[in-house]
Amino acid sequence: MKNNLQQLTQYWRLYLLTIVLGIGGTLQYGIQVSIMTSPAEHIQSFVNQTWLGRYDVPVGESTNTLIWSFMVSTLSLGGLFGTMTCVSLSAKYRRKTCLQINNVVAILAAVMMILSRMVKSFEMILLARFLYGYNAGLGINLHLMYLGEIAPKRMRGFLALTSSAYLSVGKLLGQVIGLKELMGTEDMWPYLLAVSGLPAILQFVSMPFFPEAPRYLYIDKGDEDGCKKALQWLWREDDVNLKIEMEDMRKERESAQVTQTKTMLDALRDRSVRWQLMAMLIPCSGLQFCGINAIYFYAFDIFRESGVPEEKMHYLALGIGAAEVITVSACAFMIERAGRKKLLGYGYLLMGVMMSVLTVLLTIKDWYPWLPYFNIALLFFVICIYGLGPCGASMCLPADLFLQMWRPSAFAVGGIVNWGGLFLIGMLFPYVVDGIGQFCFLVFVAYCIVTAAFMLYFIPETKGKSSMEITEEFNKLNYKKCSTELEKGIDLFATKL
Repeated sequence: MKNNLQQLTQYWRLYLLTIVLGIGGTLQYGIQVSIMTSPAEHIQSFVNQTWLGRYDVPVGESTNTLIWSFMVSTLSLGGLFGTMTCVSLSAKYRRKTCLQINNVVAILAAVMMILSRMVKSFEMILLARFLYGYNAGLGINLHLMYLGEIAPKRMRGFLALTSSAYLSVGKLLGQVIGLKELMGTEDMWPYLLAVSGLPAILQFVSMPFFPEAPRYLYIDKGDEDGCKKALQWLWREDDVNLKIEMEDMRKERESAQVTQTKTMLDALRDRSVRWQLMAMLIPCSGLQFCGINAIYFYAFDIFRESGVPEEKMHYLALGIGAAEVITVSACAFMIERAGRKKLLGYGYLLMGVMMSVLTVLLTIKDWYPWLPYFNIALLFFVICIYGLGPCGASMCLPADLFLQMWRPSAFAVGGIVNWGGLFLIGMLFPYVVDGIGQFCFLVFVAYCIVTAAFMLYFIPETKGKSSMEITEEFNKLNYKKCSTELEKGIDLFATKL
């Protein structure tokens, strides 16, 4: 207890920066994922009224559905574009500058949301959703990069996992403020959709008070004095510990001086990061393909079959969101003890087993009157496993696995896979459900089992290791057939196939 209090006192500036980064980072993504559900009816009515005012005929049902679907999915397109521009922006400008530009994008989107009803333009909603997606796509990558570049080695997992906590809090916040008792009404929906402007403003005015990411200053820009001042301000460590950290950065900078910052194509082609890339992409893409979206999709059906009144379902859905927030927060205190490998591997394995059971029980739900209630409990159990394992631990991987010169490209590749997966799930999943019903879970079960096996049997643990130590571990996989290359160690990072 005394050590925890001492650590909180020593690193209070670091924790404060972590809060500010989360407000403008994954929190924004979480809000945008959940906030469109509540005002859906009002937005579709607005589209119909606008169409009627322009063309003197009501919009067709198929056209209205298409417009609504595009409003939802255009967030993914914006996120994909934001992720793709992350490499060039983060290489050309400082991390703080990129964050400030990103905040301006969110503020502009919020203004457009408020004005959309005034000017009777649903196209402004479409454009604003795209801008929100861009903000989320760029913001997530910058958030994770910044966390990885300010964290002490022993706290890297804990700080990186706060991004998952903010994501879950954002989902829950979007559900809460979307309630009809708050902002989910016909009069308030434009202001509900504009709520992301508030976190953007808060981060915009706060970031100038914090230093640039220390690892970026030293490794990318060669500013050793600026890096040391930033570390002293954030960590308040003694000179001995700072010297150890600076020495680790010096080695990484020397290894990176033989080449420039890598592009996404380099990351996909270069042998020296092949296994790191797989170790990131397989579990991180699992956030979309592990079946969690199917769980949320089926939640209301399970509630309905259990006899839950329609007007109470939204509050039970809040319970699901709260369960995810609690378990992700609990994961933050477990990750540096249990490690990433176990949380991801066993987490995906348990999710696969639980969804297999859920598929069977949904098939025989009419056999016994108590089964629907058991399905509700099982649904909450799957959410808890997701929060304790995959949702939390996967956010730590990109910062753990890659050296500074690879990090922007690696984040971009991972983001493209993630946003692309979200777009595919959003567009195709309803058709899959209509075609095979609850058996759609079996597709996700297979993915979870394969991911669990990959993490447990092939990927080394990264907790408590420096970037150089982790790279040496992965070199044993990247160059396992080339003993002469393996002996060269870190000097092979620029080697191409």
